[in-house]
Amino acid sequence: MTARTLERSGTRLLVPALTFIGLVVAVVASLGTPLITSVATTFHVSLDSAQWTLTVALLSGALATPVLGRLGAGPHRRATILATLAIVVAGSALTVLPLPFAWLLIGRAAQGVGLGLTALMMGVARDHLPEERSAATIALISVVSIIGAGVGYPLTALLAEIGGVRAAYGLGLFLTAVAFLVAWRSVPVAPEGRSAHLNVTGALVLAGGLFLVLFLASQRSLWSRHLATAMVLAVVAVLLLCVWTVSELRSRTPLIDVRAVRHPAVAGANIAMFVGGSGMYLLLTLITRYAQTPRSAGYGFGLSTFVAGLVLVPFSVSGFVAGKLTPRVRTLIDAPFLLAGSALVVGSGFVLFAAARSNLAELLAAMGVLGFGVGSFSAAMPDVILAVTPVSETSSAMSFNYVVRSVGYSLGSATGGLVLATGTGRLFPDDHAYTTAALIGIAAMAVTAMAATALARHRPPEIDPGAATAGGPSRRRSGR
Repeated sequence: MTARTLERSGTRLLVPALTFIGLVVAVVASLGTPLITSVATTFHVSLDSAQWTLTVALLSGALATPVLGRLGAGPHRRATILATLAIVVAGSALTVLPLPFAWLLIGRAAQGVGLGLTALMMGVARDHLPEERSAATIALISVVSIIGAGVGYPLTALLAEIGGVRAAYGLGLFLTAVAFLVAWRSVPVAPEGRSAHLNVTGALVLAGGLFLVLFLASQRSLWSRHLATAMVLAVVAVLLLCVWTVSELRSRTPLIDVRAVRHPAVAGANIAMFVGGSGMYLLLTLITRYAQTPRSAGYGFGLSTFVAGLVLVPFSVSGFVAGKLTPRVRTLIDAPFLLAGSALVVGSGFVLFAAARSNLAELLAAMGVLGFGVGSFSAAMPDVILAVTPVSETSSAMSFNYVVRSVGYSLGSATGGLVLATGTGRLFPDDHAYTTAALIGIAAMAVTAMAATALARHRPPEIDPGAATAGGPSRRRSGR
């Protein structure tokens, strides 16, 4: 077998390996969603406490993502990936062992760290695959990081009903162990000449600011019962993020290249990701909550956790289809216009939900539309950012975008809960509260579409991968 044949074989194996790892970390991080009630019952804790099995994973993922992105830009990317997956496997073991609730939260936090690997998988693809294939692979990784929840939700709910919460978390342990072995066999070392110094102080300041932002977004009761405390924490979060920004601009080894983030195309893409992510997660929250509301409330379908999880299947299937189609459509339509079109598709899902939700088929249709829009949006987003990003900075740039996405998702979840809470006269919200929330979502996706369209004015020629370096501006190719 020739060296060229071996290289092609390795490339063929690399694509499914990167996609599988991206899917696994997304599935494992979402395990807390369908298990909140089961955790509360099994560990004899309140639902608010059980909610932290989801929140702590999202928090740790958001905090770990920029750090892993910087480490992944250096020469030790393979070691970073393997060490992170080892942490995820250890955390998965803690969720399965018969330990107190505090250890379960520690395990879930360790599992959430794996969310930071998505950007590193993109960096590997961009470094080791031909340009056209790397673009399609990066788009697919971005999509599976979204649809992972739709894959894991019904399966873990079924396992929880059959074997209890430990059996459901056992799925996470199995998948993460397999992902570690796949990474060990398939992930290559980073190209020579890379360097990545971690600004520890900057990382700690950013972690503190992000923690407060995500914490405040997830704790609606804090705003309603302790408004003064919430406002103080919000001011502290803003101050920490401002201090971090100034520190990054002055640092020779920034955690995130803030100057690159200020590029109109990158800044606009992150704004679109923030607003669009808020709207996307808002609709996902509304549909799943509506489906599980008992009919005694005057609406809803009273679905069990497992059956409600099946409602996410159209989301995952249509999202995957959109992710596969988007790279082909990308040859005909510029990425900013694809983002705008995807935002309008999600907006049509809101319209469908607002106008027609009297039977389950209509909810499934809205979920399918949402999945297609989210899949297409996620597949197009990396192209906008990476077009102005040096190859060596792929992991870091995409890590920042995923932090923005996490904050947007948290805001979308909080917005949905707040709007529904204001429409609650009894145990469940009034039906019109869902319509109000849907109208807010329509407005958010309209703003996202306008922001994405504006990106077309700042669309530069792509970076020449051979000339790109982490140290500064790069030569660019003329045209596409």
